[in-house]
Amino acid sequence: MDISTLEKYDSQKMYKIYDEWANIARESFESNQKPINFDNIDHIVFAGMGGSGAIGDIFASVLSKTNIHVNVVKGYLLPTTVNSDTLVVIISVSGNTSETLSLIKSAYKKKCKIIGFSSGGKLLEFCKKNKIEHRIVTKFHSPRVSFTAYFYTILKVLYSSLNINKEDIFESIKRLEDISKKINSTNLNITNPSLNLAKWMEGIPTIYYPLGLQAVAIRFKSVLHTKSHVIIEDIMEASHNAIMSWEKPSKVQPILLRGKDDSNETKKRLDIFSEYFEKNNIEYKEIFSVDGNIISKIVNLIYVLDYTSIYLAIKRKTDPTPVNSIIYIKSKL
Repeated sequence: MDISTLEKYDSQKMYKIYDEWANIARESFESNQKPINFDNIDHIVFAGMGGSGAIGDIFASVLSKTNIHVNVVKGYLLPTTVNSDTLVVIISVSGNTSETLSLIKSAYKKKCKIIGFSSGGKLLEFCKKNKIEHRIVTKFHSPRVSFTAYFYTILKVLYSSLNINKEDIFESIKRLEDISKKINSTNLNITNPSLNLAKWMEGIPTIYYPLGLQAVAIRFKSVLHTKSHVIIEDIMEASHNAIMSWEKPSKVQPILLRGKDDSNETKKRLDIFSEYFEKNNIEYKEIFSVDGNIISKIVNLIYVLDYTSIYLAIKRKTDPTPVNSIIYIKSKL
């Protein structure tokens, strides 16, 4: 793998945006976007599809130990529990996603507190027309590549409302800056963990995750699905059914997502899976999160695994950008 190979297959230079993810994160959080304070939030709904929806999964993980009840909606229907005290965060990079446009209309009718994030489109028009809070966020290349711009802009606007520690956010950005040096296009050698994982991946990956890293698994599944089939499994649930599938030869490759401070029960279960794979001569990989707060852990794992998806596409001599099947589906809606 070298720059000329990246340039050859990555027609729209996706990798160059990924090289800048840490800078985009810092610029987004330090931008002049106007924060807003929604008082006494105890129920929040994050609504979005694809890369936008993955942001909601991450916030659900970040807020999992707070008193805020979080729903992530990927579809057309809001939970029946929403009311005028619910905050609904609508995320659509294009601003034209049919599901999210339907949701903001429903939230408006239910008199929810609402804020929208998009690069423009019909979402911006609806918010302007109905005097709903909205923040314009720059689109970089594509929705999935725009992740740090949107995630850190939302943090900038809502961190106070969600009682998220500002220092945790800056720590996560510093971690991004550190890991970027190891995985980006200036380090295409054996010390690059993303490149090494992509080289190892030949079959269909099955990603086992602890509950705290579910958002990472969902995101990895989403970006890998652009070029490959992929399976994700909760490590606890997999212990009761999915583990049986390894009793027969398979082209599936197991990947264990791990956090250095996983609970003792989680560590024990992941260790048992590792032991099982070793005893049965099943080659597997373990991917560990960085030290730090939950935002640092999740965002940095996403960065490593997103870059893996680019290197995997290049290894397979495939352009990582086109999403023709998604375009086909949307053309039929």
